[in-house]
Amino acid sequence: MAMGEVQETSIETVSLGNYAEALSKVAVFAGVTPDQFCGLDEVELIHLPADGIVLDPANPVRAYWVMLEGEVLANRVEKDGSLTRIGMAHQGETFGEVVLLAGKSPSMLVKSTMPSVLLRFSEENFWNLMSCCPSVRKAVLSHMAQRLQTYQAEAAHREKLISLGTLAAGLMHELHNPGSAAKRAASQLRANLLRLQDLSLRFCDRENTPEQIACMRDLQKDAITHARTAAMGSLEQADAEEAMAEWLESSGVENAYQIAPTLVGIGLDTRELECTRAAFGGSGLSDALNWLESLVSSVSLVDAIEQSIARVSDLVMAVKKFAYDDRCTMREVDVHDSIQSTLTIMGHKLRQRQIQVVKHFDAAQPNLRTTGVAVSQVWTNLIDNAIDASPEGGEIEVRTWSEPGFLAVSVSDQGSGIPEELKSKIFDPFFTTKPVGQGTGLGLEIVQRLVTQGFGGQIDVDSKPGSTRFVVRLPQASA
Repeated sequence: MAMGEVQETSIETVSLGNYAEALSKVAVFAGVTPDQFCGLDEVELIHLPADGIVLDPANPVRAYWVMLEGEVLANRVEKDGSLTRIGMAHQGETFGEVVLLAGKSPSMLVKSTMPSVLLRFSEENFWNLMSCCPSVRKAVLSHMAQRLQTYQAEAAHREKLISLGTLAAGLMHELHNPGSAAKRAASQLRANLLRLQDLSLRFCDRENTPEQIACMRDLQKDAITHARTAAMGSLEQADAEEAMAEWLESSGVENAYQIAPTLVGIGLDTRELECTRAAFGGSGLSDALNWLESLVSSVSLVDAIEQSIARVSDLVMAVKKFAYDDRCTMREVDVHDSIQSTLTIMGHKLRQRQIQVVKHFDAAQPNLRTTGVAVSQVWTNLIDNAIDASPEGGEIEVRTWSEPGFLAVSVSDQGSGIPEELKSKIFDPFFTTKPVGQGTGLGLEIVQRLVTQGFGGQIDVDSKPGSTRFVVRLPQASA
């Protein structure tokens, strides 16, 4: 029964008794004599060339196969047409019992990797063997149990890989923003340090009075140790910056409108700067306040780098906690500060797109009991999506308000909206309407999972052309 060089597939009906010796070398049929075949006489003998098709999902055949010679490879055909390797069968091995015993149609593509010879038992012949030959039945069921165990282990491993892939993709999605912010802040810090050096040299070239030196020391102290101010609403902040810029410009300070936001950001107002104007005059005042702005901006950039690195560390720790099913330490988080920090980290992207953020913060200071990492992820993903959806030069609105037992936060953009037929899919993993390479399709899935499962809250979306609004409701911390 030499194979020889098989050029094409051939199928012939043969007497099973003629292959008793060959079957005795197959584990399932070991010790089975021809008289134990229950009158089964005819089976099909199949000769296959290399790359010959044994089973094709497009034309499935339910049968039991015995490998007499050669080797075959089984692949699962995925939805996208790709192949996933399942296993191989070599000389002396059998396959097909799982499909027959489970009552399913074969869904695998099985092909020979070299010229091969197989015996094919029809479904009827297989069941005859199972009913009248106890040793074959025992061996087949044993093989079935082993293969099911292997399939289950492979399926569990596959699910773990999918979860790991989802987690890794989500982690990359989350790490991108703080990583980019830290890089950009470091670049700006370098420019600020050079500017500080230039201003410092100009001060050294000028004879300064003891009053001016004392004023500079006070300014430096304010810049480094000034208490952090509470986040302001957009209108309040805009008014304060406008008033500061007008005062600076009227005092002959260079870059008045550029440095005003920084000075307002540390809580300074025009009354506190009057002493500085009295101590200095002309260009001296301009240099002093520009030096102060550079120092404050540098400290702020260092803070931004620290926050970004801390965010990366928190995300890595969150993944570790997730992987080990641990619990992070709970604490109360000020939602307004959390949103403001997110807007700070996302600032470079907002500036690139020339997008304005309008904040309407509730007068109350609503707190959430959380690890802080999860809630930041919610704001990051919602604001990031709003930026991507907004037209250049558009506006994003962030609003907070209280409801009985809940804190509500909305993020609105002026984008083209979500088509009605896609609204039910936007929270599905890996679903995205962004161009290839610009979205993972995980942002909103992460948000929904955190809001509903992590906090026990809810998320709603209202969208139409020119306006999309996500509303998150989270249980407030007990007073």
